[in-house]
Amino acid sequence: MKTNSDFPSINTKSPDGVNAAGQSYRVLVVDDSMFVRKQISQILTSEGFEVVAQACDGAEGLEMYKEHHPNVDLVTMDITMPKMDGVTSLEKIIEFDKDAKVIMISALGKEELVKKSLLAGAKNYIVKPLDRKKVLERILQTLK
Repeated sequence: MKTNSDFPSINTKSPDGVNAAGQSYRVLVVDDSMFVRKQISQILTSEGFEVVAQACDGAEGLEMYKEHHPNVDLVTMDITMPKMDGVTSLEKIIEFDKDAKVIMISALGKEELVKKSLLAGAKNYIVKPLDRKKVLERILQTLK
């Protein structure tokens, strides 16, 4: 019977989603599109991140952040959503926790909203369609 030692590891790089202490970074994913939530979650979990919760609008995202605080290292937040948009949710999260790390996710052509988000306290932004490499790059920049 073959054992793990019979199959040398092809990928010797440690996962990006694990901090220096060996703990997974914890992320809250907020987007009204189930497809985008799933896509971001898959990108993150494949690199060792832990997705602590998902929310489908800004109001739910704010609730989830408060519920999981201080066990959230980062939030990915869609800018345009029903009920409460991402910018308003971002402002309320920053009001609740001035050290919150929030990355805005935006469709092309939403530059003014991205600018407003960055002024309101967002740490970074990602433009759709999502590119795995860009998503990880921006998230890791924000966490360092």
